[in-house]
Amino acid sequence: MMSEVLLPWFLGLRKALKEQRRSLAQSDGLEVLVEAEATMLRGGMVSVWMPISCDKLRLRVKVIMVNSSQIPYFILTAYFEMGYLKYLYFVIVLMLYIVIVFANALLIVTICMNRSLHEPMYVFLCSLLVNQLYGSAGLFPFLLLQITSDSHTISRSMCFLQIYCIYTYATVEFCNLAVMSYDRYLAICCPLHYKARLTSKKVALLIAFVWLYSFIEFLIILCLNLRLKLCGNVMDRLYCQNYYVTKLACFDTTVNNFYGLFAIFLTVCVPLIPILFSYTKILRVCFDGSKETRQKAVSTCTPHIASLINFSFGCCFEVLQSRFNMTGVPGIMRIVLSLYFLTIQPLFNPIIYGLRLSKIRQMCRNVVVCNK
Repeated sequence: MMSEVLLPWFLGLRKALKEQRRSLAQSDGLEVLVEAEATMLRGGMVSVWMPISCDKLRLRVKVIMVNSSQIPYFILTAYFEMGYLKYLYFVIVLMLYIVIVFANALLIVTICMNRSLHEPMYVFLCSLLVNQLYGSAGLFPFLLLQITSDSHTISRSMCFLQIYCIYTYATVEFCNLAVMSYDRYLAICCPLHYKARLTSKKVALLIAFVWLYSFIEFLIILCLNLRLKLCGNVMDRLYCQNYYVTKLACFDTTVNNFYGLFAIFLTVCVPLIPILFSYTKILRVCFDGSKETRQKAVSTCTPHIASLINFSFGCCFEVLQSRFNMTGVPGIMRIVLSLYFLTIQPLFNPIIYGLRLSKIRQMCRNVVVCNK
């Protein structure tokens, strides 16, 4: 962690050492006092002396480190020098963001405008699509700004806001998929009691619970992070991440680590219970039921299963990349996969649901034709 803070200063020091080497070559044992600021920040600085040797020149460097409460920004080092290609990357990312917003907004408008789609399955889908717009808004504007910027920094407040937005997006996504699996279980296994068990009031309560549960769960993690004293402000990431902020802490982070693992359990394992329960019941009905029942199950469950697998893959890779050394994986591949669950999932869901569900496909055509 210390090396990350000192690295920018040492690069500038190297040139000065080369210029002084000739005049100091005959001076054996000379000690030079150099005072350097590791990070150019105002107020709350802590001085640390550390010896450095370079051939016959021995330096004692006074590093000015910053009190955590005074760190106004974080430095993101995962961005590489792109030259003029940054404008091409900017256009690609911008077009991807426009397509995501258009595709999700089209389905949301289609569901809201057509009363025939005011059924629990489509209302839950609408909540899922809104969440994808929410998660995309937490990444894409920031990503577009960083691509065109020469200094890849983010303010402390914006960093924590981005962390909160991205992690609540992931939690809402998993919980929404869990509620949708329960909806499919009732529609396939209990069709006669479907409307009685999933009334409009219950649907609204389930959606409200999913969003409130996700926001409150991660609000605790955010409060734990805000109290941390940090010894650095460098993260080797494209965007702010909770785990990497915790790694910058100067002191013990046992409470943060423990609750972080507990939050992962709440985010993944709790939604996994209704998902496994629902699909176990659905599979049993499919094996024992008629051909028509199996066709209905396949047509309505395929988009949900595909969405669940796609999102789980992206999240699993991101968790593994955070916890383990992934230097063996090419840098471009790490960048693409770290953005997977934030970029592909919001594009994947509107396409898979729009193509597989005939009602939505037909209504989308009607909306586009009416607008024309």
